[in-house]
Amino acid sequence: MKWRRERKSENIEDRRSTRIPGGAAGGIGGIGLILILLVSMFMGVDPSQFLQGLQPGTEGGAQQSQLSSDELNRSSEFVSLVLGDIEATWEQAFQQDLGRNYVYPKLVLFSGAVQSACGQASASVGPFYCPGDQKVYLDLEFLEELQKKLGAPGDFAQAYVIAHEVGHHVQTLLGTSQYVEKMSRGASQAEANKLSVALELQADCYAGLWANRASNQNLILESGDIEEGLNAASAVGDDRLQKQSQGYVVPDSFTHGTSAQRVGWFNKGLDSGEISSCNCPELPAVG
Repeated sequence: MKWRRERKSENIEDRRSTRIPGGAAGGIGGIGLILILLVSMFMGVDPSQFLQGLQPGTEGGAQQSQLSSDELNRSSEFVSLVLGDIEATWEQAFQQDLGRNYVYPKLVLFSGAVQSACGQASASVGPFYCPGDQKVYLDLEFLEELQKKLGAPGDFAQAYVIAHEVGHHVQTLLGTSQYVEKMSRGASQAEANKLSVALELQADCYAGLWANRASNQNLILESGDIEEGLNAASAVGDDRLQKQSQGYVVPDSFTHGTSAQRVGWFNKGLDSGEISSCNCPELPAVG
């Protein structure tokens, strides 16, 4: 992608020097860890779903980075550029489509482990959004893992991760997340899962909306950019992950949607660029 160099977000909170004792997840490795990393990075999964039952690991916290100072600086600048473009996109969308102001989220950079209003999390769970403090949490080392070790190279794939998490922030601002939380109380597990799927698919659609509008704001998509995001989404659909991990699929247990649904909802936002195009039947209509 061709990023607008003049637009950098100032809503970055750097906690990489803060040490958080304990909490790093352990007792898992190989394909299990890779699946957790991929799901967390691309799909905005609630990390606690995957950490339950894992054995305690070693202490987490501010750690010595495996990246050079130059690599960390480049990654930090990249995140600032991406978030700046996302801010511009949603500021425009809120004003034009909803007639209201957009409230920027903070993006917290951390290393090893971090404390949020949603609890403590290890870097191994990947990027996540916490509605309690309206912040996106990201370990820069994770972006390098995504590109170099997990077979998902490309700046658009990394930007898509951030755009999806900010999509959850949009849902908080619009009351959608609160609606799902309320309706999930007392619902059956299958019904709660359907609401979770709808929330995740809408966040994918919002990520597509960002790509559409950002392109119209002189952030130019280059050949292969969209494929990076779509291939990543397809790789971590609930159906594909269940097939890989247990050999069969249980649709009622889906919480994030199938590969086809993920790709389809991202494309809905990408094609239209309109908030209303991301409305799901299970969720309150917006726009």
